Amino acid sequence: MQRGRRIAFDYGDVRIGVAISDPDAILASPLTTLRAVDKKLDSHLLEIFSEYLPIHIYVGRPAHMDGRHSESATKASEFADHIATLVQCPVELIDERLSTVTAARNLRESGVKSENSRDKIDQAAAVAILEFAMSMEKRKP
Repeated sequence: MQRGRRIAFDYGDVRIGVAISDPDAILASPLTTLRAVDKKLDSHLLEIFSEYLPIHIYVGRPAHMDGRHSESATKASEFADHIATLVQCPVELIDERLSTVTAARNLRESGVKSENSRDKIDQAAAVAILEFAMSMEKRKP
């Protein structure tokens, strides 16, 4: 597996959770939460890309449990396409079914109250997306 940082995004209409890996792709960690409607969103993205120099970017693509794509999946795809115009590394969509639900449950079980924890949930969902993506990458020959 190629050495270098990976970044994952959990895209939403309001917030975008961001997670990053270590250079050896062993650990995924929450990085930040961006505001989807921020006029400086591209600047924030470019700052992240410039600071961490990712070799691969993953964007969670939500789907219904039966695999059908939703309106949210279309928006996530558009976000991934936009990111691809800002960076010179691969940008890939990753199935993120239940990532937000799992992230919320894990935070609740660790004692984090749901009040005012949406940013943390979005970051944790991005971590789940990144962990899944890295596990898939490690399985490739």
